[in-house]
Amino acid sequence: MKRRGLFFLQLGFTLFVCAFLIVPMILSIMAGLTVNYFVGIESGLTLRWVMEVWNGYRDTIFLSIGLALACLAATLVLGIPAAYVLAKRQSALTRAIEELLVMPVAVPGLATALALIVTYGSLSGFRTSWAFILVGHVLFTLPFMVRSVLAVLMAIDLKTLEEGAASLGAGFWERFRDIVLPNCRQGILAGSLMVVTLSMGEFNMTWLLHTPFTKTLPVGLADAYASLRLEIGSAYTLVFFIMIMPLLLAMQAFAKPRPAKFVAEESE
Repeated sequence: MKRRGLFFLQLGFTLFVCAFLIVPMILSIMAGLTVNYFVGIESGLTLRWVMEVWNGYRDTIFLSIGLALACLAATLVLGIPAAYVLAKRQSALTRAIEELLVMPVAVPGLATALALIVTYGSLSGFRTSWAFILVGHVLFTLPFMVRSVLAVLMAIDLKTLEEGAASLGAGFWERFRDIVLPNCRQGILAGSLMVVTLSMGEFNMTWLLHTPFTKTLPVGLADAYASLRLEIGSAYTLVFFIMIMPLLLAMQAFAKPRPAKFVAEESE
């Protein structure tokens, strides 16, 4: 009876916490679907505010998608080799480099953005382009790609696998393509989903780096809440959720570690 009572107590507390977090989001989304938020559902439901967001802010949506995909490409090119080197060379130097890679996550986004402006702000063409925001996003998301891939590489006997392939005549690029990449694909997938979702949702750094012509989804959302009707800001939130939730669910589904037996079988 005590265990049963403890279970229901824990369940009730969990449901309370979930409601505390989810109910405000639901109310915010519903505000974007009602004719008049202050009257409530009684005023009727409408897609008018969603359409206004789409007509007025669709450029920010496409820019955010493009930035997220470009950020993913950059972190794949930089992050996978970096994780491979860190996994191969375990030393005080590589551990220090790994910690340095995490610095952009530990430092507030505004501080990182300010550092980028101080360093590259004089390059006017670069400062006003979307590539400037991309640099900030890559700095922020690269550690997540490196850590995801590195965790998988550290869980396998990479040295033995590579030595076995080398003994059969495989060169470096063949070993990297046929041994390293297949064995760390779970980490690559988890890191990729994390990079895309973080890039699309990043606000602090982007708010300082953006220009009127390079607004992203989160910056446009802040502008909508600050200068327009509450219904339009809430509709913007709905659009943001529609875009980000499938990625978050995919990250939860595909980032689960595979059974050790399966990994071993693939490594043979």
